[in-house]
Amino acid sequence: MRNDFDFAPLYRSSIGFDRVFSLLTNAQQRVQAIDTWPPYDIVKTGDNGYRIQMALAGFADADLEITQERNVLVVKGQKADEKDGEYLHRGIAGRAFERRFELADHVKVENASLTNGLLSIELKREIPEAMKPRKIAIGRGAGTQAPLQIEGEKQEAA
Repeated sequence: MRNDFDFAPLYRSSIGFDRVFSLLTNAQQRVQAIDTWPPYDIVKTGDNGYRIQMALAGFADADLEITQERNVLVVKGQKADEKDGEYLHRGIAGRAFERRFELADHVKVENASLTNGLLSIELKREIPEAMKPRKIAIGRGAGTQAPLQIEGEKQEAA
């Protein structure tokens, strides 16, 4: 059973949110195909700070690749083939993966670290100064005239 949401009523009262609605539609379509490996957490660390933590036991720094393409963060993992012997039981997953995270506008990757099998990616939202809220002064409209001022005689300095 698939539920499609109709965002048409929201278009009447919002401007510039086209991308958000398309993201919601795409996310709704991808829900069926979500892979649960590797497990990860997303933590909000402050007003503009986030952290993604991924459990990657057995992976080394050289086995991982992290890239940011516009508003998408891509984490890829590919373990090098190891010839340690014949496995009788293999419980630690070491398969290749690619995990994508949709990022909001102005979210940048600050740093990434791999410690004790836990990959931590620090993210920060940096809103440009031009996009921050600003106070708008209220001026006189075109239909009203400013009161006339009478200038006094200017005295010249000698």
